[in-house]
Parts: sequence; C-alpha cells; structure tokens
Amino acid sequence: MIMPEADGLSLLERLNTSEFETMPATIVISAVGNEKMVKLACDLGARDYLIKPFNKDILYKRVQDMFGQRVIATRRTPAPVRSRTLDEKITAVFLSIGIPAHIKGYHFLREAIKMVVKQPDLINSITKKLYPGIAEPFATSPSKVERAIRHAIEVAWSRGKIENINNFLGYNIYTSKDKPTNGEFIALMADRLLMDRSA
Repeated sequence: MIMPEADGLSLLERLNTSEFETMPATIVISAVGNEKMVKLACDLGARDYLIKPFNKDILYKRVQDMFGQRVIATRRTPAPVRSRTLDEKITAVFLSIGIPAHIKGYHFLREAIKMVVKQPDLINSITKKLYPGIAEPFATSPSKVERAIRHAIEVAWSRGKIENINNFLGYNIYTSKDKPTNGEFIALMADRLLMDRSA
C-alpha cells in the first residue's frame, strides 16, 4: 500500500477513473488490517486484501483463484454489473458481521468456507481433512486453525452484529446467546453462498 509518490488507495482511485476498458484485477498487500481500510480498498475495486506478514504460497493461491475463475472486473457502469467473486462475497459478509481482517481466524475461516463451497463433503471431515487442508499452506497446525476460527466466530458474537448474520442467512437462527460451533458456522455460510450461486 505504500509506494513512491502515491499510496495504494490513490492508485485504486486512479484505476477507477482511468480509461481502461476493463478494470485491472488488484490484490492489496498491507501491514494495516483495520476494518475501515479493508472496506475502503474493497469498495475501490480490490479483489482481495492480504495482511503482512503472510506465506508467499497464500499469495500464489489467491492469484490462481482469481484468474482460474476467469472473472473479469469491468468498469463501473449502470449496466451490466459484474458478479462478485467468492472471495469478495465472503469479505463483504465478514465486514458486515464484525470479523476483523487482522486476526488469523479471518483468513482461516475464509479458506474453510471457500473449500466447503467447492467441496461440500469436506464439512463431514472437519478435523481429518478441512483443518489440515487449511493448515498446510499457512504453515501452521490444524489445532491452531481450529482455535483461530473459534476466536473469529467469538469476536463476531461479542460485537453484537447477530442481526447481520441472520440477514445474510435469510432467517433468524441465532441470538446473542446461541453461538454456533465452527462446523455449523462454516456449513451455514457455505450453504448460503452455494444458494446464491445457483440462484
């Protein structure tokens, strides 16, 4: 985000007002992880936001995901509006429910939801396949992945944005006293995103 003569947000603003036929795909890499900065970058068209330090394999995987989907970000015009990528949808949900981007659980939980969206059967093998599958590229252990995801969910509940969670899911399933397990939360989020995809 810090560059000679300009910062990353200024660059994103310039990209939005320039003469490109298609909006270049961008990934923001920053040491700053506060929610306002992440939201601003995403609003300006960033497709992903990585917080330093991170494993270089994660960046490689993000680029693969971005271009593997062959999604082209078009200039903002009244119509047509491009579909948001899976990463963008998850990022938007996390912002609305109060999971901050600077905690490890944010990234682990996002990977878990993405993996279950792509392979729904993984939800039946959380400890044997899902957590180890997340842990490997992040160079950590499955137990640390599990704890970090638990912490991310608890942060969301402690911020009291339960209504936003229920709004995303489409029905009133939770109250402030009803904290889901990791598996329940991942499954519900993935199911909702799959429903949006097929709609």
